Amino acid sequence: MDLFSFREGTEPRARLLADRMRPETLEEYIGQEHLIGEGKLLRRAIEGDVVSSILLFGPPGCGKTTLAHIISKQTKGDFVRLNAVDATVKDVREVIEQAENNKSMYGRKTILFLDEVHRFNSARQDALLPAVERGIIVFIGATTENPFHSVNGALLSRSTLFRLEPLEKEHSMLAVRRALADSSKGLGFMKLEVDEEALEHIASMANGDIRRALTALELAAVTTPSELDGAVRITLDVAVESIRQPTVKADESTQYDVLSAFHKSLRGSSDAALFWFLYAVEKLGMDPMVFLRRLTVACSEDIGLANPQAMVQAVSAMEAYHRIGWPESKYIVSQAILFAVESPKSNAIAVTIGRIMASFDAIKSAEVPFHLRDAHYSGAQKLGHVGYQYPHDFPGHYVEQNYLPDKLASKVFYEATAQGMEDKIRQNQSKRREKRSGKL
Repeated sequence: MDLFSFREGTEPRARLLADRMRPETLEEYIGQEHLIGEGKLLRRAIEGDVVSSILLFGPPGCGKTTLAHIISKQTKGDFVRLNAVDATVKDVREVIEQAENNKSMYGRKTILFLDEVHRFNSARQDALLPAVERGIIVFIGATTENPFHSVNGALLSRSTLFRLEPLEKEHSMLAVRRALADSSKGLGFMKLEVDEEALEHIASMANGDIRRALTALELAAVTTPSELDGAVRITLDVAVESIRQPTVKADESTQYDVLSAFHKSLRGSSDAALFWFLYAVEKLGMDPMVFLRRLTVACSEDIGLANPQAMVQAVSAMEAYHRIGWPESKYIVSQAILFAVESPKSNAIAVTIGRIMASFDAIKSAEVPFHLRDAHYSGAQKLGHVGYQYPHDFPGHYVEQNYLPDKLASKVFYEATAQGMEDKIRQNQSKRREKRSGKL
């Protein structure tokens, strides 16, 4: 089960370029300077062979597996790899059993690298926990998804989380240049002539995934016919054929993040709100209804009575989407989004709901005042259900009387803001308060 044992004795050039060029040391490692730069915690732990249980979180091709490879080369203990896609609880228990034997008989530690840990269900993660707690194994997990969404809380709390950042174009450029110059593991043994614009295109289209960049370079090199002099020339046209527009992975945590960015942008940026909506639907393939539902909620939560027409726009856009579909409804939905962002904002409704919910705990139960109770039956007066004053019988269609439970008679929950149309409500509230105080 050794992570890299299958490579021993294999003809180097029979392996993929990305595999052959995988860094063996921290000095060869590309990127993530915030984690493995000189003097950084993770670097010191790897160099001292004192790595404790860790979680490596980052996008594809950013170096998670490579870090595990370097640790496997550095450690004096046993290094075992399992892939969460096909590993079973039995596999986990076999690793733990062997690790216990190694520790008790030889005093040797075992490092278990679990790739794609987010694919490990809760039962299989639970099987790991006792061994991690007792120090039988050192756990290293790698995931492309938010570990707070996909990793057992107990396992997460016993591991140090390291977030790997997306790599940049310059990192991919360094990797492909290194591969072109390396005659033993890379493509340096070939007579290659690579146009600079071809390298730029490959590095750019790799979108931070070094493995993807090296795979494209290798594909271009081995499929391009050689010239009469034996040289293989990789032009921009060849590079374009070798690497296509990357598909964007929309896992669950990514979708949550994009939806969150959309809602937050509704409060302050038309450009950003529309960008995240169209990016999610057109690039990630997310359902427009997810955003229409969030937009409709935001029209009450973040705009409310400051501009009630925002809700009308949102619901109309939802109806249009149902009736004419996508992409025809793109313009209507975009209009509703822009209308919402450019509307005056008020969170008074959300604040009011919060205050009322909090009051439930304060009063425990609420009795309806007698004058508000149902009086449409004979005998209601004998029970004291009298005293209600009909507001439309009074000037301004308003009369001062208590509508809340007696325990909350003086409580004010809704306080209108001075935003947009809500300002008229605020002025009306102010007049009523003055009337109650006898100033009018």
